[in-house]
Amino acid sequence: MTTLTPVLSEHWDSPRSWTLDTYHGHGGYDALRTALSMAPDAVIQLVKDSGLRGRGGAGFPTGTKWSFIPQGPGPDGTVPPHYLVVNADESEPGTCKDIPLMMATPHALVEGAIIAAYAIRASHAFIYVRGEVVPVLRRLQAATAQAYAAGYLGRDILGSGYDLELIVHAGAGAYICGEETALLDSLEGRRGQPRLRPPFPAVAGLYARPTVVNNVESIASVPPIIRNGVDWFRSIGSDKSPGFTLYSLSGHVARPGQYEAPLGITLRELLGYAGGVRAGHRVKFWTPGGSSTPLFTDDHLDVPLDYENVAAAGSMLGTKALQIFDETTCVVRAVLRWTEFYAHESCGKCTPCREGTYWLVQLLRRLETGDGTETDLDTLLDLCDSINGKSFCALGDGAASPILSSLKYFRAEYLEHLRRGACPFDPAACTAWADGGWQKAGTDAEPTAQQETP
Repeated sequence: MTTLTPVLSEHWDSPRSWTLDTYHGHGGYDALRTALSMAPDAVIQLVKDSGLRGRGGAGFPTGTKWSFIPQGPGPDGTVPPHYLVVNADESEPGTCKDIPLMMATPHALVEGAIIAAYAIRASHAFIYVRGEVVPVLRRLQAATAQAYAAGYLGRDILGSGYDLELIVHAGAGAYICGEETALLDSLEGRRGQPRLRPPFPAVAGLYARPTVVNNVESIASVPPIIRNGVDWFRSIGSDKSPGFTLYSLSGHVARPGQYEAPLGITLRELLGYAGGVRAGHRVKFWTPGGSSTPLFTDDHLDVPLDYENVAAAGSMLGTKALQIFDETTCVVRAVLRWTEFYAHESCGKCTPCREGTYWLVQLLRRLETGDGTETDLDTLLDLCDSINGKSFCALGDGAASPILSSLKYFRAEYLEHLRRGACPFDPAACTAWADGGWQKAGTDAEPTAQQETP
């Protein structure tokens, strides 16, 4: 199946879609009633059988993650409290799916959070929202208040005997808090910095208690699975990556936005829905999962966008943030901007990331202005090797990924900066890189490798 599959986004355009009345009109909270009639372990098994994978980046099976929570008594003979934390700290460049979901249908997230908390036997759940998005924060708070008033939260939910308190928490705007253990530290009132693991959150998470941390889209996908069943969900997508997901198209496309489609669709197909690349231009490079994933080129337009195929092609599906860049974009400049972001957002806890990202920026600035040397390219690779896989969290890996992939596919463009002693992309002349040479953007003229910028 390669057609669009609106499930989470089906009612985004309904009048007052964020209200409880509208959500009820579309079967809202029916899944909660079904889940509460089941044993918690049965809910976990249903989600495991569905094959739902985390939509926040790594793609780890959601039901399996829930099953890691220990349910027996602890060393002191008592059953420790369990916590559910929803990671709504969406802040990676290019990633923009969770905020519209929470803005349009906040009750989808609230219902999913109640079901997930019930499954792992948690009596407290938290939604950690990026503090800058005040309208989303207010909308979630209003939806939570409506859920309390309707008896979906609080004590003895729908007469089931299950109690749950749901807290909407505003973060302070640090990108690092998107990393789950840094988020937990922030939620506890400390500076957001990644924790050394083990222990993992499933064993010692929030307040050193067993904790599940899930992405917004992962949690919001649970109610449709409960309502429609495992077979329905697995009929969408691919065998190892079943289901639907939100693809965020941005950049040089005619109609940027959120496109909900089965896992396994290709960018070429998505561009067909999005009106293609802007008129007169073509794809030069793109990110399959946000700025922290290795770049793809126009040679990868037919790679199925699921976890296995994207990994086999040398990148990561990540958050499905598809940033599209046409031939007028300087890849060195784009990579520099991303690297400046990661250097700014590094928490500074570990040396490889703190020092490495700083020096990556210095080298890229020299290369982008044409002031560097070819030796700088080797130094850049050495620096990436010193960061990649050696930092506390994935921020260091994310900073290195676009650099390594851009050198793999566009090394000639880096060298062209050095040959000219300046960036060859002159905005006034719209000079563009194409097929190993330079030409005027939007023309069909054959490029010439020695052609000078007008």
